[in-house]
Amino acid sequence: MAKDTVILSYSGGLDTTVIIPWLKENYDFGVVAVCIDLGQGDDWDAVKKRALATGASECFVVDAREEYIRDYIYPAVKANAVYEDRYLLGTSTARPLIGKILVEYARRKNAAAICHGATGKGNDQIRFELAIKAFAPDLSVIAAWRDPKWNLASREDEIAYLEARNIPVPMKKDQSYSRDENIWHLSHEGLELERTENEPNWKHMLQLTKTPEEAPDRAEYVKIDFEKGIPIALNDKKLRALELLQELNKIGGRNGVGLADIVENRVVGMKSRGVYETPGGAILYFAHEMLDHLCLDRDTYAYKQQIALKMSELIYGGKWFTTLMESLTAFIDKAEENVTGWVKVKLYKGGIYGAGSSSPYSLYNESIASFTTGSLYDHHDAQGFITLYGLPLKVRALMEQAQGRGQAAQGGTLKKRDTE
Repeated sequence: MAKDTVILSYSGGLDTTVIIPWLKENYDFGVVAVCIDLGQGDDWDAVKKRALATGASECFVVDAREEYIRDYIYPAVKANAVYEDRYLLGTSTARPLIGKILVEYARRKNAAAICHGATGKGNDQIRFELAIKAFAPDLSVIAAWRDPKWNLASREDEIAYLEARNIPVPMKKDQSYSRDENIWHLSHEGLELERTENEPNWKHMLQLTKTPEEAPDRAEYVKIDFEKGIPIALNDKKLRALELLQELNKIGGRNGVGLADIVENRVVGMKSRGVYETPGGAILYFAHEMLDHLCLDRDTYAYKQQIALKMSELIYGGKWFTTLMESLTAFIDKAEENVTGWVKVKLYKGGIYGAGSSSPYSLYNESIASFTTGSLYDHHDAQGFITLYGLPLKVRALMEQAQGRGQAAQGGTLKKRDTE
């Protein structure tokens, strides 16, 4: 009788290297490893060889970088979705796509289950499993770290497990931070970051980005063209999404932009501290918001801010494939129809500054905005507007004066203030 097949989300790191023999020993599954390239920069040939040598029957490498940027990163950028004011959703946007692709291979291989190596403390277990439920509610999920047969409590236990089976350990024993990397960002957790009193050891930690102190002493200008909220060109050169983001990461990295040190609220309830490098992403968010300010009317922009907050919560919580997320995305797509034009920003030692913007759909009207009175705006019209706009305040104040209580009743009381 043929063995049941399990699809393993495989990165080639310590956890998933352990999980292959663990699955075979504890479940007698045939293991098909699926590696999803979202821009980690790994040597995928070496990763594939490691999976097969460790006991996987097959290993597939899926290049999903363009799809990730187009269908997951760009919707977040268009919405200006930022979690808890700082986090640009680098890991959060990636996990739904990974879950979807795992389901595709589970169907292709007629698998009985999907397995992942996310821990029971983190957000990723939720994001993976909600995506799997959305597309394949009938499939079983094996979460190794939550499984009763998993008795490995630390990285040291995992290393010992591999060494006992003469399986090469895919990391140095003194490996430092826990990291997650893709084309959008690089995150760091652990070591000195576990104590909030400590400053990050920037020089030891950073891989994509220079510290602001190490950035050049000369500012660098970047011009980005957008079409319907989507970046399409960099410095007047049209580029594919992957090429554009790769170049922006280099530019932002050498100028020290996109660093964030955050204590955030995980979905499971605990707080965790992480440092994020998002050099290209920080530039895109800043530039896109400048164009939003130019092209969106006040009511649309204000409501879009509320949508962005909710979308960031949905994305962070793994609820990408929900009706609400689909509905909010439809609103953003409509709101962004006229967000087309170019933005220029100046980068200097970790800072991003606006340096001009233009759009054929700009709602800025120089005749109105100028201090010189133009034909479209008569200063005298403001008097009637203020009278009506402030009418509720005036009515309340009249009532308070009549009643002898409230702020208006006290308006005649002079407060003693120091004068020269």
